Amino acid sequence: MKDGSPSPDTRARIIAAAEQLFRDIGFQKTTVADIAKTLSMSPANVYRFFASKKDINEAVAERMTGRKRIRLEAVASEPGTARERMRRLLTEMHIMMAEFADADAKIQEMVAVAIAESWSVIHDHIRDIDTIIANVVREGIAEGEFSDVDPEVAGPCVRAAMTRFCHPSVLVMCRDIPQPTLDEQIDFILAALGAGRQETPRRAREATRAT
Repeated sequence: MKDGSPSPDTRARIIAAAEQLFRDIGFQKTTVADIAKTLSMSPANVYRFFASKKDINEAVAERMTGRKRIRLEAVASEPGTARERMRRLLTEMHIMMAEFADADAKIQEMVAVAIAESWSVIHDHIRDIDTIIANVVREGIAEGEFSDVDPEVAGPCVRAAMTRFCHPSVLVMCRDIPQPTLDEQIDFILAALGAGRQETPRRAREATRAT
């Protein structure tokens, strides 16, 4: 750039190169020198954009979570009722995590460390997911599809209810545990939100027939 300030394009190239190296050899084994060598630049040039290797780690994590956020926002904005979009949104959350669990073992290591060490990018990603869910809940309330709940509370609650299907470690640990299925879990969440026709409980129907 003419003023001598670092180029955003170079920063993006560093992040992309780091992500690829993380996938190839692992984020803990990747050094700043490795990243610089891949881009035919000096480590000093890399440090013009990032104060430390930790900053690069978080930038890669942010790049990855950003791609996931875009996918979820697209699903949440699709045509259809709030109930339909919520089902597709929660299904997409699971699909993305299943894709992650089945591939990129070295990237999984980085995510595990990010969660264990509570990186800020993880907190930001969780907040973004809660916001996307809350917005669909808010739209469902406005259309009379969902009960009059607090969307800001519903967002985190729905996300927490999907932990088995959307948390990388829990997803792997629960793979062989029977029930609930993904559809059953989503049905339960939608029922909790007051979505769809509420059937009369079996005991109430039996009592009505007996009178």
